[in-house]
Amino acid sequence: MKVAGITKRLSIIKLSVASGLLFFPALLFAQEPVDTLQTPRADTIKREAKDTTLSADTIQQKDLFDVVSSLFKKDRAKNRVDEGVTDKPVFSVVPAVGYTLQTKLAATISGNVAFKFTAAKLSTISGNATYTQNKQFYMPIQSTIWTKNNKFNFVGDFRFYKYPQSTFGLGSSSSIANEDPMDYTYFRFYEYALTKIKGNFFGGIGYIFDYRWNISHKGNKNGTESDYAKYGMASHTISSGITLNALYASRDNPINASKGTYASLQIRNNFTVFGSNSNWKSMILDMRKYFTFPRKSDNVLALWSYNWLILKGNPPYLDLPSNGWDSYSCTGRGYIQGRFRGTQMVYFETEYRFKISQNGLFGGVVFGNAESFSREQGSRLEKVQPGYGLGVRIKVKKASKTNLSIDYAFGSQGSKGLFINIGEYF
Repeated sequence: MKVAGITKRLSIIKLSVASGLLFFPALLFAQEPVDTLQTPRADTIKREAKDTTLSADTIQQKDLFDVVSSLFKKDRAKNRVDEGVTDKPVFSVVPAVGYTLQTKLAATISGNVAFKFTAAKLSTISGNATYTQNKQFYMPIQSTIWTKNNKFNFVGDFRFYKYPQSTFGLGSSSSIANEDPMDYTYFRFYEYALTKIKGNFFGGIGYIFDYRWNISHKGNKNGTESDYAKYGMASHTISSGITLNALYASRDNPINASKGTYASLQIRNNFTVFGSNSNWKSMILDMRKYFTFPRKSDNVLALWSYNWLILKGNPPYLDLPSNGWDSYSCTGRGYIQGRFRGTQMVYFETEYRFKISQNGLFGGVVFGNAESFSREQGSRLEKVQPGYGLGVRIKVKKASKTNLSIDYAFGSQGSKGLFINIGEYF
């Protein structure tokens, strides 16, 4: 029976992925859920490849590579420039450790490859394998592929999770005392095909597949009935459907923007004919704006609005909008991932980024966010939950303005913790 069950799951995955590939027969890779649809990270790498000698202003700046190099070869550190990427594929593999409220300590090995086709922008494939103190294992593989002459941009996201994680009920008025420990295995296949419409506008379609199995829960620790049990328990769930995507992106640097705008709209339609448990529709509207403030300084005021709404139907419980389950798992600093969940999610965050050292090696941030969720379809948004904190930034690579982010954040009901990330949160 167990073998038959596994065979059935594999058949479901193969069937759903195959139906997605009917829309994109040329897709051979998974994606990077980046900023993204114009492969910003690839653009940054390409500029570094074109300009192998950094500007005088950039050379005067310092990053961690300069610091490490200076410990061994002083002259090399002084004269260091980034070589960028050549026409041949460039590979890199890096082991690392991290920490979040959800995972606790985590050990990971990450790698990526950059390459390009004829007369095209750079394409990238990246992935990592991570094991955490909470006995979680996850492996995302993400990519952005530009075809010949940049005619099409394929963006994908493949993930496998073995992921114990608690839920705390529906709505933003839920109590942290209503903790319901859960466990499940998760497979994701997302793929989008986009083309340039005009200027900074892009549009296209995609296929999305979410499959969770071996779902279990222990019930609320305080003995009350959990919202998960009330919503409808299931040992496995499938959401499979088509997306319509639109993007406007004018940021000067998607890794660490100082000016510009990013706006993304995604409409997701899930259908039982594609294998979904039910027909349901959702929308995600993601908007970001960046200003230099004061105007002639290097400091940045960043604004972010993220709205994730169920428009129709009843998704599986674990597919409902939830903090920390956006593409980069960045919403809700101050709270554990999945602390709030509901049918509607409205989120806003602002962050002020400033220099600490003149050479750019150290910086700082102060930030605040607010989020509100509704419980059921048609119900009103509940109590607004605040989050706030401060942090430091350490420049990892000055050419791309990539920072190591170390923040301490606070939320309501005693929630607080350390958040560590590579790159800015938005």
